[in-house]
Amino acid sequence: MKVNEKIRFLRENKNWSQEEMADKLGMSTNGYSKIERGETRLSLPKLEQIVQVLDMDIIELMSLGEKNVVLFSERGNNHSLNIFGSNQTELAIEISYLKKELALKDELLVAKKNEIDVLKQLVKSLRKEPLSH
Repeated sequence: MKVNEKIRFLRENKNWSQEEMADKLGMSTNGYSKIERGETRLSLPKLEQIVQVLDMDIIELMSLGEKNVVLFSERGNNHSLNIFGSNQTELAIEISYLKKELALKDELLVAKKNEIDVLKQLVKSLRKEPLSH
């Protein structure tokens, strides 16, 4: 089931019209109906607003009637939502990618620690030298 179909299903399950849902979201009925028809690509903020109105979270929405793994990641102002099916190959590839990301993070942390140690040594040596005029 596609996300737009899930949203429609949940709205109908609450016995809300498209007009009521659009009103709750502060948008036009036409704009909302495009979401339900899958004619509008949902941004993460809009999806968050929709699930808030439906009184659920994104994971609940994504997993409705599915056997998927959902990965939400946030880097600064960049948000991404990835949905992976139960295909073992797909999951193995994603796990491999995430392990590489973690290894890179660890390498960066070690490099930062080394840089801090060098700077501490430099500050220490500068404090020992007399000021020359």
